[in-house]
Amino acid sequence: MAGTDPEGAAVVRRRLDAVWRIEGARIVAALARATGDVGFAEDMAQEAVADALLQWPDTGTPRNPAAWLTSVAKRKAIDAWRRAERLDNRYQLLARGLQDEDATSWDPVPDDVLRLVFTACHPVLSREAQVTLTLRIVGGLSSEEIARLFVLPVATVQQRIVRAKKTLAAAKVPFDVPEPNEWGPRLGGVLRVIYLMFTEGYAATSGERWIRPDLAGEALRIGRVLVSLVPREPEAHALVALMELQASRFGARTRPDGTPVLLADQDRTRWDRAQIGRGRAALARADRLGRGRGTYALQAAIAECHAVAPSVDRTDWAQIVLLYEALGRIAPSPVVELNRAVAVSMATGPATALAIVDGLVSTGALRGSHLLPSVRAELLARLGRPNEARAEFVAAAALAKNDRERDVLERKAAAT
Repeated sequence: MAGTDPEGAAVVRRRLDAVWRIEGARIVAALARATGDVGFAEDMAQEAVADALLQWPDTGTPRNPAAWLTSVAKRKAIDAWRRAERLDNRYQLLARGLQDEDATSWDPVPDDVLRLVFTACHPVLSREAQVTLTLRIVGGLSSEEIARLFVLPVATVQQRIVRAKKTLAAAKVPFDVPEPNEWGPRLGGVLRVIYLMFTEGYAATSGERWIRPDLAGEALRIGRVLVSLVPREPEAHALVALMELQASRFGARTRPDGTPVLLADQDRTRWDRAQIGRGRAALARADRLGRGRGTYALQAAIAECHAVAPSVDRTDWAQIVLLYEALGRIAPSPVVELNRAVAVSMATGPATALAIVDGLVSTGALRGSHLLPSVRAELLARLGRPNEARAEFVAAAALAKNDRERDVLERKAAAT
């Protein structure tokens, strides 16, 4: 924009990014409730964000940015309907609500975000489309971040999002939580989305921050609400258990300047013991409900092993190996196998673990990810092969998309 101060624009972008991370899902949910169309709501919200990038450097950030974005997006929805000559009851209701609305008010229905998740996970969409769309409109992840989560081309992710929005609109999927007897086909997708949101919050795939507590916290909040709706579903309790146990370490995972603190170096007195207690109780409830341990319960059990251990050396690594073996049987993946290798290295030594990792390398699994070379580097260093380890750390740093993680890998390469 002509006359815009570049520094002011940069400040606005950072503030807007923060607002969107915290309030984006609620903004889209409020718009979806008003318009009845999730894809249309997300498009209008993004147009409002674009307007903010143009206007706020000159006018200043509004006192209530979320309310400003919502009001602008609603006006854009009215304009779009007017252009399309769709002056039906929805338009009349929205226009009336917009006129009566106090632009400084921001108090959406607390369950709106959960409604948004259930809508995006409608069975009319494939599971891949459900997860991709929900991560975009609920998690606020960019196409690039989603692509890195699934190791997919960005163009593929973008196409999925566009197709999913069009499919929901064509099927006239309502913005609502379905009746309990309709939850079955959606519940797996809902749990998967919540899990992936938390995972991105726990270890961000890109950006300047290693963890995103806002995103992880929102995933945990949605999980707690979901458990209240499906109290007899063991994997819902297990997922909440996993998130509680992992989130309990947030206070010790970074230094005040945001520098990562790895597990071996964390001050375990800073782990949230109350949250650990809640996580263990949720896992116990999942076990009492029976049906055997599923993927989230097994991961929660692994997190519990870490949570109760007084140190890395006194962790029950043999039990963790068994849990990863069970997880690998019911949900095989290269990441699970890589994590098993790490546990094996702690339980029986790095040589056995290196053979597992080299097997993954030979299959081409996780090509393009920093995870494989970073684990291989650690094992080589422990085996007294510093030159090879240094080369792997350098390769891992070159692949890492998260700035903080890249810094850690570069320091390790320099110190090896």
